[in-house]
Amino acid sequence: MTNLVAYFAALDELVRKTPLRIDRPTGSAHPRFPEVVYPVDHGYLEETAGRDREGVDVFRGSAEGTGIVGVALTADLTKRDVDVVVLLDCTDDEVDRIEHFLHERLRLNAAIVRRA
Repeated sequence: MTNLVAYFAALDELVRKTPLRIDRPTGSAHPRFPEVVYPVDHGYLEETAGRDREGVDVFRGSAEGTGIVGVALTADLTKRDVDVVVLLDCTDDEVDRIEHFLHERLRLNAAIVRRA
C-alpha cells in the first residue's frame, strides 16, 4: 500500500467514525468576508483537531455516497499557517469550484490532491 493510499484509508476511517457538523451551508457568506459565498457545504468533524485546534475541516458536495474524493491543501501567508481540508461527496465540478473559492475568492495558495 502506498503512503497516499494509506493516507486516504485513514481519512475514510476518520470520516466514517466521526459526526460531521455543517456550520456554513452552500450559499452562506464567509464570516470574515461577507462578499465571499461558500460553493458547497463547509463544516468540520466533531471531536477532531485541525490546524486551528478545532475540528478537521470538510467541504461536502452533492454526490452523496461518493466518499472522500481528495483534499485541499492551503498555505495562508498572512496568517502564516497551512491547512488540509477533506473533500467529501464532491463532483468534479464542485472540486473545481472549491479550488476557485480557496484560490481566487479567499486568496489562499491552494492545491487539490485528488484521490486516485
